[in-house]
Amino acid sequence: MKKISAAIVGPTGLTGRYLVELLARHPLAQLTYLASHRAELPDLRDEFPRLRGLLDEDVAQCRPIDPEQIAAAADVVFLGLPHKAAMSYAPTLLDAGVRVIDLSADYRLSDAELYERVYDTPHTDRGNLDGAVYGLPELFRANLPGAMLVANPGCYPTAAALAVSPLLSHALVNPAPVQIAAASGTTGAGRGAKEATSFINVNEGFGAYGAIGGHRHQPEIAQTLTRVAGEQVSPLFVPHLLPIDAGIMETIFLEPKDDDVTEADLFEAYRDAYADEPFVRVRMPDDALPNVKHVVGTNFCDVSVRLVTAANGERSVVAFAAEDNMMKGASGQAVQNMNAVFELPETTGLL
Repeated sequence: MKKISAAIVGPTGLTGRYLVELLARHPLAQLTYLASHRAELPDLRDEFPRLRGLLDEDVAQCRPIDPEQIAAAADVVFLGLPHKAAMSYAPTLLDAGVRVIDLSADYRLSDAELYERVYDTPHTDRGNLDGAVYGLPELFRANLPGAMLVANPGCYPTAAALAVSPLLSHALVNPAPVQIAAASGTTGAGRGAKEATSFINVNEGFGAYGAIGGHRHQPEIAQTLTRVAGEQVSPLFVPHLLPIDAGIMETIFLEPKDDDVTEADLFEAYRDAYADEPFVRVRMPDDALPNVKHVVGTNFCDVSVRLVTAANGERSVVAFAAEDNMMKGASGQAVQNMNAVFELPETTGLL
């Protein structure tokens, strides 16, 4: 079959680098166009020496962001751009007839007013926002085949949704309270130099961030869990920074629906939800709990759950999820979404 031609706008960021590596090895896709907004267009092999030998010279040399040229060269374009920038390019690319998978947050929140409050900027593409498909295949696969615009989920929201959704959809936990303690490696902060993620501040450290005023991923988590539950879910979400490159670990505390809920019921919900899902691995009671060490470099999300009884007899459901924030939390999931859009097996190029 004809290979999918793929372009990346913004390949010099970390999500772009991961996308290049994945697409360069994809058996049914080929990179045809790398587009950068820089005045001096880089050769991506100089930007990331690890890509030498993976890219041909004519592809490695970045070209201008020209929607007509991109559409002529590609069937699908990945936007590896910062929030607020993606929605300035997506409309012209869509008008040119190319499918768009956006890795920013610009199309994740279906409510434009909410987006504007969270990201403190006007949403300039409300028309396309209404038609964007939220690209979490395990939950919303039916909307992906043939989609023109896919909003790739955030890293923290992906892990939270995969850990909690089966428990909500099987009516085993209450929609409140939902309390999420999460931790991510430094790649989640991007490639740019920042004091907070410099080696001297991160090494041998561990601390919370984004707690005051709320983290930007909280509304996205709430939106997905509300959609699954069919009623409002407003989670408390506190992220932490791990002194590692990549990986996300989430521990989520919930309240069982009633006294009849057993731990066997919780695992049965996971098995029912994920029996046929190639990228969600359920860690059973006899297995080790999810750990970032077991998922980094893969598109897997490992989930597990426990029913915990306190000394006073109060019972809590504790769910766990681990993923690579740059893979299942970003670029790996974007490729999985591309596969689904073009009706390929979702594992293509990822296993």
